[in-house]
Amino acid sequence: MNIEARKAGPVKAARKAAAGPPAAWTFLSNHTHVLVCLAADPAQTLRGVAAQVGITERAVQRIVAELEAGGVLERRREGRRNRYLLHLDARLRHPLEQHCSIGKLLALVGEPRR
Repeated sequence: MNIEARKAGPVKAARKAAAGPPAAWTFLSNHTHVLVCLAADPAQTLRGVAAQVGITERAVQRIVAELEAGGVLERRREGRRNRYLLHLDARLRHPLEQHCSIGKLLALVGEPRR
C-alpha cells in the first residue's frame, strides 16, 4: 500500500482505485450501481458497496432507504448484519422504462443472485 492510500484510508483508497479516470457522466445511476452490487452479494456491507460504487457510505444508506421505500428491496437482519432481498419483478419508475423490471435491468448489466 502506498503512502497516499494509507493517509486516505482503505475505503477512500479503494474508491479512488475503482474510479479510474473521472467520467463526465455514466449511463447508469448510483441507484442502479447499488442494486448491481447487492444483486452480486446480498450480504455485503454498505461500506463495501460504497467502495465499489465510488460514493460515501452515507449516500449508499440513503439510496438503500429509498429503494426499500420504493418496494425494490427488503432489508433483513441476520445476526449483526443485514441481508438484502431484491424484488426482481418490481418495475422501473420512469414512464419511459416502466415496461422493464429490476430483474431485466440486472440481467443486462450483471448476473442477479437472490
